[in-house]
Amino acid sequence: MATEDHSGAASVMHVRCPDRLPEETFRQVLEQCAELSPLVQALPPTAALVELRGALRYHGADARRLAEVLRVRTLSRLGVDVRVGIGPTITVAATASGQIDAPGGVLAVDPGQVAGWLGPLPVKALHGIGPKQAAVLREYGVHYVGLLAAVPPATVQRLLGGKAGRIAADRARGFDPRPVAPRALPASASVRHTFDEHTLDGATVRAALLVLVVQLGQVLRGRGQVARGPTLALRFAGGTLWEKTRRLPEASAHDDDLRTMAYRLIDAAGLQRGRLTALVLQGEDLVDAGQVAEQISFDQAREDRLVAEAVSDRIRKRFGPRAIGPAATFRHAS
Repeated sequence: MATEDHSGAASVMHVRCPDRLPEETFRQVLEQCAELSPLVQALPPTAALVELRGALRYHGADARRLAEVLRVRTLSRLGVDVRVGIGPTITVAATASGQIDAPGGVLAVDPGQVAGWLGPLPVKALHGIGPKQAAVLREYGVHYVGLLAAVPPATVQRLLGGKAGRIAADRARGFDPRPVAPRALPASASVRHTFDEHTLDGATVRAALLVLVVQLGQVLRGRGQVARGPTLALRFAGGTLWEKTRRLPEASAHDDDLRTMAYRLIDAAGLQRGRLTALVLQGEDLVDAGQVAEQISFDQAREDRLVAEAVSDRIRKRFGPRAIGPAATFRHAS
């Protein structure tokens, strides 16, 4: 819509990737963003914020030009097209990226154009306005962002609630003081299994837990991260929740280590007659795998399992996550 000069006023870039993007590819998109600016905030599973204020002068280009460079790089290097919105605030940039038709494109909004650009948009298009909030506003005749901006903030607060109404009124006027907070992928990762029926069968529970162990291991290794400890949460019929965390002797993403600790956790739960409805296994306190020195094991059986794990990862990466099951992974490694 408009290009930005080197003053950096409209310097927030909101990047939207295609839906259902594999996590490893999302990490690679984040790396492409980091080549333009070190201030990248991951918004899993498929979006990111980039602060370009300091990068504009460094690259000698305006924000739109850098966004186009990002698109070219993600397309040529990763085969992924992205939608990039640019604005003076997170809200404006994210709203702009949401107005771009798939598969990709760039839309930049200069500071002086914010009010005129936001005004005609339907309220549901304003970033941060959920479907229920939009429905309430439309019920009272507030169909467009410009109308929302014209309504007294106190009235919006009565309609949407105190904090939510205040935020909505501010953002409709283009006001959003939040900075881009550099952040990589989350410091935790979780996988879940929900039982079709309430279950008392210990063998069934442990089989489901084994599947979660393999899934969590794949997520961590795909991210290039290791966990310092797993958390196991058990949900029982009636809504009762049991949760416990144990620290690993050494941070790891290997199925072998995660399985051993997960089984200790399930044993500590002392299920007996508890009727389970769901399991959640979470890797906690994640760090980059490159920051952790992996000790050489003199246990040949373990080394064989680690080799089998690496082979299984390559098979799943090539043929899909269900190409090889968890039971086969441990059986062939033994």
